[in-house]
Amino acid sequence: MANDEPTQNSEILEDDVNAENHIATVKKLWYYLWPVGRADLKSRVILSMIFLVMAKVLGIFVPFLFADAVDILTGENTVDGTMIAVAVPIGLIFGYGTTRVLAQAFGEIRDAIFVKVGQNALRKIALNTFRHLHLLSLRFHLERRTGGLSRVIERATRGIDFLLRFMLFNIIPTILEIIMISSIFWIKFGFIYAAITFLCLSSYIYFTIAVTEWRLKYRREMNKQDTKANGRAIDSLINFETVKYFTSEDHEASRYDKSLKNYATAAIRSQLSLTLLNVGQGFIISGGLVAVLIMGANGVARGQFTIGEFVLINSLLIQIYMPLNFLGFVYREIKQALVDMEKMFMLIAKNPEIKDKEDAIDVVLDQGEIEFKNVCFHYSSDRPILKNVSFKVKGGTTTAVVGSSGAGKSTISRILFRFYDISSGSVTVDGQDIRDVKQLSLRKKIGVVPQDTVLFNDTIKYNIAYGNHDASDEQVFEAAKLAKIHSFIMNLPEGYKTEVGERGLKLSGGEKQRVAIARTILKNPSILLLDEATSALDSQTEQEIQASIEKISQQRTAIVIAHRLSTIINANEIIVLDDGKIIERGNHSALLKQEGVYFVMWQKQQQLNEVQQKLIELEKK
Repeated sequence: MANDEPTQNSEILEDDVNAENHIATVKKLWYYLWPVGRADLKSRVILSMIFLVMAKVLGIFVPFLFADAVDILTGENTVDGTMIAVAVPIGLIFGYGTTRVLAQAFGEIRDAIFVKVGQNALRKIALNTFRHLHLLSLRFHLERRTGGLSRVIERATRGIDFLLRFMLFNIIPTILEIIMISSIFWIKFGFIYAAITFLCLSSYIYFTIAVTEWRLKYRREMNKQDTKANGRAIDSLINFETVKYFTSEDHEASRYDKSLKNYATAAIRSQLSLTLLNVGQGFIISGGLVAVLIMGANGVARGQFTIGEFVLINSLLIQIYMPLNFLGFVYREIKQALVDMEKMFMLIAKNPEIKDKEDAIDVVLDQGEIEFKNVCFHYSSDRPILKNVSFKVKGGTTTAVVGSSGAGKSTISRILFRFYDISSGSVTVDGQDIRDVKQLSLRKKIGVVPQDTVLFNDTIKYNIAYGNHDASDEQVFEAAKLAKIHSFIMNLPEGYKTEVGERGLKLSGGEKQRVAIARTILKNPSILLLDEATSALDSQTEQEIQASIEKISQQRTAIVIAHRLSTIINANEIIVLDDGKIIERGNHSALLKQEGVYFVMWQKQQQLNEVQQKLIELEKK
């Protein structure tokens, strides 16, 4: 990760969230388990619950069959009763085995019925989160920590899967089983047996929850360090070249190891506390089991109970203690799953900074005239970027914006594309305020070639065709030809099927920019935004690309943000920005005649070009 300073997104990405509304989280999850208009999924939920109850009822019935078989086998054998003593237990044993199989089968059928509901919920939640992330503002994505964000979503998805399986098919059945077995003890063996059993179970549950709550701080610390380590690893790998440039491999490894060390410390503490939990649980279970069995043995000795009933007491207690053995693990994981889910639902609940108005309409373009009127903008209130900027770009003309770094040039393109909303003033397209039209319709009309081109880790063809997913191969090839990259691609061993690598790192800066230009050509927009579109190109290629750009800019409205003034000498108007204000405007000739800031910039670049040309000539000699 780039740094350790908290951002406005840190409350979502950190693991020790203070306010945890688990009931609200479960309610949100229930919406996906009981989706509106999906009667088929609702019926599956109901049917799976029916099989759940049936499986538990059969599971409790199993010890009774075994107890009856024991009673018969330990009874007096008579000549007339010998066949009964042999035949009846065999029937009971078969019934015992069959019932166990049916109980397991009903559990498996329950899972098979419910799996479609669970997978549908997981898919919908993941899709909604993915869509919502694309709705959030550019500001959010500039401040996010990619590794930490992906970890939050990954853990939340895993947590939902765990919660569905264990809360529905472990916690609820266990509670049902406790109620049923406690009732059986009361009815069949008396109040004292039920009371001791209930007291033992209550003590077990209280101890488990109390210790697990205490242990959660170690689990949260583990997750926090895991998120931090993952974020640092991903950030370091993304910036692989930068790491190499500054020979910082040891530095990056040290930062990564620091997080791993903190994770290991928390993990060790978590494991030691788990040992305490397990020992305590075993003591409570054994104590309760011994107490009830001693009472049962006394009952057998007094002739109050049969041997089979003594076995029944043991079987029922063991049956109820078996799922409780996992209570600490299940409780901890469910609680952590709720925390992880809550953070993902916080992402979904995060309101997009840039939203369409309720009455927003599709933009309608005729001339494509753009007007900035008294526009003020800031990223933060103490740092104004644009200060009362006003200019008009007539439809079908090209306006260039130049100025020093930080003057606000790229901000103009981001505002027009509605990555940000302005603080005051207005921006209109053909007289329509861009805040009154739908973002999607506006962005479909605008083609952008950014200064920093990032490509998808796919083929060159895919990246060019991203400008128009329905484009034919011929259209893709034609766009590549206009961007002067077709010949380069055809000379590659795999041609248009060449993989460009993550973020396009297998291509040079100039090649990536030409791919970006090609996909923008393919989009065929009404308005062009060119942000240093040729900054990564050599002079010869730049001239070729410039001719192509001027060709595709015909009959289109274009705003060109440029550093190299030679690329915008044919612009209809050139705007010079300085410290967020327009200080000069006019065409190339008029600005040179003013001998102002633009003139000085032009002179410096011409001198630099002459020096570079002389160096090239010297190298040739």
